[in-house]
Amino acid sequence: MKPTKATKKRHAANRRRPQRNTRDLVRYTAGTRINHWIVAISFVLLALSGLALFHPALFWLTNLFGGGPWTRILHPFIGCVMAATFYLLCVKFWRDNYMQQRDWIWLRKINDVVGNREENLPDVGRYNAGQKLLFFTLVVCLIALLLSGIAIWRVYFSGFFSVGVIRAAALLHAFFAFVLICAIIVHIYAGIWVKGSVRAMTRGWVSPGWAWKHHRAWFRETGKGMHSK
Repeated sequence: MKPTKATKKRHAANRRRPQRNTRDLVRYTAGTRINHWIVAISFVLLALSGLALFHPALFWLTNLFGGGPWTRILHPFIGCVMAATFYLLCVKFWRDNYMQQRDWIWLRKINDVVGNREENLPDVGRYNAGQKLLFFTLVVCLIALLLSGIAIWRVYFSGFFSVGVIRAAALLHAFFAFVLICAIIVHIYAGIWVKGSVRAMTRGWVSPGWAWKHHRAWFRETGKGMHSK
């Protein structure tokens, strides 16, 4: 029986799609990936709704949320979702983000990092120094946004804070939101720049070659690279 056009297209797509083999390493479990994408979607919704409330020129973005009142209602609740799900990621990866001696060496060789001369860099664990600094930047920003957000959440907490505190909290909220947006842009750029990183968070696995090149110490720790040189 002759294969149909649809069957041929499906086979062609399967050939183009990266295929996993038994030597590949699990980078992120399904639960971790779902958690990550909930944080990511929450961030996008928060950025859009926050920008809509920040300046009149961007107020048209409230149409994405059903208008101004709904945007103001939904924004803090989405923020709580993001804070809670990011907390779960923090618990899971906190130890992996401790700064070590090799990380400070990595930072001092930032020119080699930018020049993609990874042979001049120390072996990297699960995360490199840049990823670790970004992680703690996100932690600080989210704590600051959560606390300042509570202070300006007038519906539930207006009676607990003075006008001066609310004004200061609004300024801090805007500042840390700006820092967070910049940090996420760097995160996205780095994920696209290092080929194979996006696949790790969409499919959960990486090739031995990718692990050896970018996270050699972690590769050895998994056991699959213990005999590698």
